[in-house]
Amino acid sequence: MKLSAAFALIAATAAVPQSGYFRYQRPVVSNPPAAGQTCVALDPQIFAHAAIDLSDLRLYRNGEETPYAIHQAAPVVTPERPISPLNLGRRGGQTVFDAAMPEGNYADVQLAVTTQNFIATVVVAGSQDESGKKETKVGSYTIFDLTRQKLGRSTVLHLPDSDFRYLHFRVAGPLEPENFSGISVERLPAGKTKYVTVAESGRMVQQGRNTVFELTVPAHEPVDRVVFVPGAEPVNFSRDVTITVSSLAQRSASDAEPLPPGPSSFGNLLRVHSVQDGHRIEEERLSIDAPDVEVGSSARWKLSIDNGDDRPLGMQSVRLEMVERDLCFNAAGAAGFMLHYGDPALGAPRYDYARLFAFESNAAQATMGAEERNPAYRPRPDQRPFTEKHPVLLWVALIVVIALLGAIALRSAKRAEIAQ
Repeated sequence: MKLSAAFALIAATAAVPQSGYFRYQRPVVSNPPAAGQTCVALDPQIFAHAAIDLSDLRLYRNGEETPYAIHQAAPVVTPERPISPLNLGRRGGQTVFDAAMPEGNYADVQLAVTTQNFIATVVVAGSQDESGKKETKVGSYTIFDLTRQKLGRSTVLHLPDSDFRYLHFRVAGPLEPENFSGISVERLPAGKTKYVTVAESGRMVQQGRNTVFELTVPAHEPVDRVVFVPGAEPVNFSRDVTITVSSLAQRSASDAEPLPPGPSSFGNLLRVHSVQDGHRIEEERLSIDAPDVEVGSSARWKLSIDNGDDRPLGMQSVRLEMVERDLCFNAAGAAGFMLHYGDPALGAPRYDYARLFAFESNAAQATMGAEERNPAYRPRPDQRPFTEKHPVLLWVALIVVIALLGAIALRSAKRAEIAQ
């Protein structure tokens, strides 16, 4: 069969969307009156009731299907290759070096420091040429490694939005030129990432030396990061965190038995606000990237903070968040749009609008009304072949055929014996 013919056959047999086969619907409200690109945020409830890849989402207006595109409100960040330091050496009792920066805008710069237990001040200047004759002071920053105090380390310089082609570094502190192996930087994205809360809890329990939070996430809902909200005390801390995700569908018949262990990931929470050796340190890292897991059922997220020999953190709450996903379409200056979902038989739609989609930063924003049960819902007819609907009959028929063949063989054997 030719490939084009195969695709034609698949298209002919694929399920066709019909409004009566969707279990749920959501009205699009606050739709702007003017024509143009319009986007509406998809909340976690939609993920829980739609297909795992949102393939069954269909947007209708007055019964007519409207093309759309899914836009993720997370700008693409392009990691750069490590940048080797230039002119690395000592000058005036300080370690100095330069770096040729990538084109475009950037902000945070990570210094690769190969030693531990230090506090140093880094003065950064920028220029558009390597000579640095017309340089501009960017700022003064504190880097540190407090491993001995169990307070972690930070060698990130939080620069303002910059586009200098060259940066010039002067390091005052107990760091030698051989302690610097390079720097790394990420291009600054054009916009900021938007997040939506998936689950939140302020209930924690102590299990030995660990502070544990447990949250339940419905099926299909993605989680992209975990945000911790600590109390005022202690001011300074560095604690390791283990994140474990377990499917609730795997729970055995007895609820008393523990859930099987699921995939895990690790991170670190850090907060340092202090003055040490004349250096003011202000550093916080209170969110952790979530593990990349796909759970087809509701899942239990266990967040375990290792307190070591220190007193437990006075955590106020913890949040599971997902990057906001927007459904964008051409509103055509008309209201009356209804989003339908909850038909697992459907495959993902293929729209020219989605192939040619370009997100507009000034796109109009609409909102979703409350989720409703589709009043016209009816189950989709079972179009499976007869053998798939009744697999037992197939086995019965197979056994009958085998029995008949056995009887025929036995009769033939007896006739052959009599003939002899």
